[in-house]
Amino acid sequence: MNEIMKIRNLSKIYGKKEVRTTVLNNLSLDIEEGDFIAVMGPSGAGKSTLLNLLSTIDKPTQGSIILDGQELTAIRNEKLAKLRKEHIGFIFQDYNLLDNMTLMDNIALPLSLSNEKAKNIQQRVQEMAGLFHLEGHLKKYPHQLSGGQKQRGAAARALIRNPRIVFADEPTGALDSKSSRELLCSLKEINEERNATILMVTHDAFSASYARKVFMLKDGEIFTTLHADAERSVFYERILQLLASMGGD
Repeated sequence: MNEIMKIRNLSKIYGKKEVRTTVLNNLSLDIEEGDFIAVMGPSGAGKSTLLNLLSTIDKPTQGSIILDGQELTAIRNEKLAKLRKEHIGFIFQDYNLLDNMTLMDNIALPLSLSNEKAKNIQQRVQEMAGLFHLEGHLKKYPHQLSGGQKQRGAAARALIRNPRIVFADEPTGALDSKSSRELLCSLKEINEERNATILMVTHDAFSASYARKVFMLKDGEIFTTLHADAERSVFYERILQLLASMGGD
């Protein structure tokens, strides 16, 4: 596999002088093309902070984040915004769809903002709608969609530009079990068939079991890594056992 992202000695400290909180502590990891990674850990372990740093939403106190050979911490705001727009996809817990646009237009938005040709946009939207089983819903507005349909639409939008990496922040957090399963199956399928690289923060062992590997954080460091070397149900049980040994989520 080709290495997409290299993280070295990453730390994030909030506060000043006497009142300082270390959220991430000298963390290092590699993300390879085609990885599907779930990041788990107790509350306060640094999961969301790690995602925010890797996705360039926030800056580290120290350390290195390299994406395809580029040191992200050294890139200035305008160039960084362009890189984020072109090479990074985001899936948020609360969908972030625009209420006054159809699902088709929401999915197409990243391409529309890049002045892509209309024919190419339509082709890509149809392709993504097929992958996320949304073909019959493209003309609907967000208020006409279920939570699961909205989230699959948000995922389709995140992937429509074929980003180098997709960051998903608790993507099943607002979904019921059926909708969660549908979204996770689609993400797993795209990872396996399209070699999409996904890093997902989740507190949910069921969601994490769809990933290829799980990074378990504790006290701002990687406590251990689990690899999905068996069928998903077995991997799920291993994740549950690890969480239990750590005292739960």
